Amino acid sequence: MDLNEVKNVGIGAAYASAEILNRHFGKLTHIDKKGPKDLVTDADVESQEQIIKTIRARYPDHCIMAEESGFHNEASAECQWIIDPLDGTTNFAHKLPIFCVSIAFAHEAKTKVGIVLNPVNGELFTAVEGEGAELNGRPISVSAQTELSESLLVTGFPYEFQSKIQSVMNRFQKCLSTARGIRRLGSAALDLCFVACGRFEAFWEENLNPWDTAAGALIAEAAGGRVTDFSGNPYTIDKNEILATNGHIHNAVSSLLEA
Repeated sequence: MDLNEVKNVGIGAAYASAEILNRHFGKLTHIDKKGPKDLVTDADVESQEQIIKTIRARYPDHCIMAEESGFHNEASAECQWIIDPLDGTTNFAHKLPIFCVSIAFAHEAKTKVGIVLNPVNGELFTAVEGEGAELNGRPISVSAQTELSESLLVTGFPYEFQSKIQSVMNRFQKCLSTARGIRRLGSAALDLCFVACGRFEAFWEENLNPWDTAAGALIAEAAGGRVTDFSGNPYTIDKNEILATNGHIHNAVSSLLEA
């Protein structure tokens, strides 16, 4: 499997999707709900259809896991694409330009390629396993900051958080009282990429889905970061928790996230 060819196909799919998202941005007339706070728009659906079409043109037998429609060709799961056609739908619906297309490729259940594109500002984050991470073709690396008190963190809140609001807020309070500051941007894929390029020292969130994290987690690791669950165990995309850091403050943040 030529992973650089896979990467190029994924980038092509991301840019084709970005054209659709930019065309819809600020012009939505209809928004549906998958849950009380979980939105889906025509842009999500059209973007996903375009990504699948682009991938299918080159790899018709590959399995595709897509947020808005589940699995395609699940029988061929050895090679799998994991797609979020619009990560940050709530931002998109409110005309806030913090959203992205996230595309990952996995072989034998291990993520090998990650692609995250912000259609508004054109920032393209990519990684191929073993080849480092890039932003618009230039190598990136995580922050060198070693002190949690001097670190800027980012997090997200699960859509269905009422049953666990106390534990979510306890973690937030402990991190807020220890770090320089915390941001909440609304796109997990971009949060992970911003750790990868040193804008944040750490990101944590729970109750995410594989399409939210597959590409960004690889990019963060490829840039020299460390990605685990809250307890420091190895992260896989089916896990309920993710903590991504520059590595230097990982144990300190992990200790704050312990329930």
